[in-house]
Amino acid sequence: MRKLFIALSLGITPFSFAQTNPAITSWLQNTTGLMGSHYVSGNSTAIQDAVEANVQTVQYSSNWVYVSTNGIPAYTTGPFLDGNPSLATDQNAIFKIPLNPVQNTGTLTATSGGNIGIFINGVALFDYRDGVAWNNATSALCGGPGNPPCPGGPTASMPWNRDAVPAEKPGFDCSKGHPAMGNYHHHQNPSAYNLDLNVISAICDLYAADGLYAINPAEHSPLIGYAYDGFPIYGAYGYANADGTGGIVRIKSGYQLRNITTRTVWADGTDVADGPAVSTTYPLGYFREDYEFVSHPGQADYLDEHNGRFCVTPEYPAGIYCYFATVDANHNSAYPYAVGPTYYGVKTAGTVTSISEAVTTYTSTAGIDETKKIDFKVFPNPSADIIMVQTTGLNSNEIVIDLTDANGKLIQTQTIQKGSTIAYFDVATLYNGTYFVHVKSGAQATSYSVVIAE
Repeated sequence: MRKLFIALSLGITPFSFAQTNPAITSWLQNTTGLMGSHYVSGNSTAIQDAVEANVQTVQYSSNWVYVSTNGIPAYTTGPFLDGNPSLATDQNAIFKIPLNPVQNTGTLTATSGGNIGIFINGVALFDYRDGVAWNNATSALCGGPGNPPCPGGPTASMPWNRDAVPAEKPGFDCSKGHPAMGNYHHHQNPSAYNLDLNVISAICDLYAADGLYAINPAEHSPLIGYAYDGFPIYGAYGYANADGTGGIVRIKSGYQLRNITTRTVWADGTDVADGPAVSTTYPLGYFREDYEFVSHPGQADYLDEHNGRFCVTPEYPAGIYCYFATVDANHNSAYPYAVGPTYYGVKTAGTVTSISEAVTTYTSTAGIDETKKIDFKVFPNPSADIIMVQTTGLNSNEIVIDLTDANGKLIQTQTIQKGSTIAYFDVATLYNGTYFVHVKSGAQATSYSVVIAE
């Protein structure tokens, strides 16, 4: 492991060249013309959009990968029930990401509002903030929709900054995302609310959707994106030890809530302008500064102050620095959620309007692995109204699912698209009896019997 850590500290990675680099090969490219879709409040039937979902093009040079995307996921977005007037709209963006990320050995760069990374489906990653802070002079919130501007403008440094994940929960859709002036994004682990062990939002009950992947505690979580310093972001589970041994465990945030009842100083003791006292209106965790970092020496399953660690992963068997989309024991999102509050590496990525160097276009082979086994859950069983088929982990292929009766007659066909996890069969009008769900993904074909009974 010593050689691995020396190589990484110098910014040398084993995947620096051509199409062996996961930063080139891991994107979910749209090769079928799949369009995005959205819900509007009061209508639980998804409305198809005229904008292609997932990633459109991947191009690379010796040092950079360029990911062209509309910023629209395969899973249905919306509705956003906090009064947000936006829908997820075409971003027509080109993300430029370094292929050879390096550690920042100088002054650390803080994450900021807006894009700080990109998920493999082309959707933007934001950090914890939502642009709202506490104005001590007025003893009220400032910034963001519905509040007066903060003193000094939207980029002003404020001592108490609101955390979007708890504060804006009513406005997140089933996939834990929402748009900022059309730019659909996630602040947190992009797995649907109704897949959490403790379900904290009822939005999926009325507006069924899913997310980028489904958490599976039995396997290493997939590579789900890249931060703006070029280092990869994984889901919530990984190897217990950095060298890839020790089995699969939940990878934990090193941050915890402070033991405070008033907001007068930061965790490091800095005396700042007072924020509101901890209350039911402003509970602990409402502001980012309510957290403190606690080091866990010798416990490799705890992350550093950037929410990452050096480790071996399936895509990087020789190791690399990785961020993780952290959750708690109930699979609810855990601060700082993905990346931050500072980057580990040198922040060089961003969006560009054009490509000014010679590049090669990468033809996606993601999902073509015929040997990859995918696990499925079929539920509820028995059922009176709906049958759901869900993958575990990340789906990088198009999965076709047929529902037949006991005589083999085809009743319905559904598809789980790349970058989504679930398909639904409406069985409310079918006669009681035994039916069969047939799942085909590449060379893998599996059948399940289901009972429909009122």
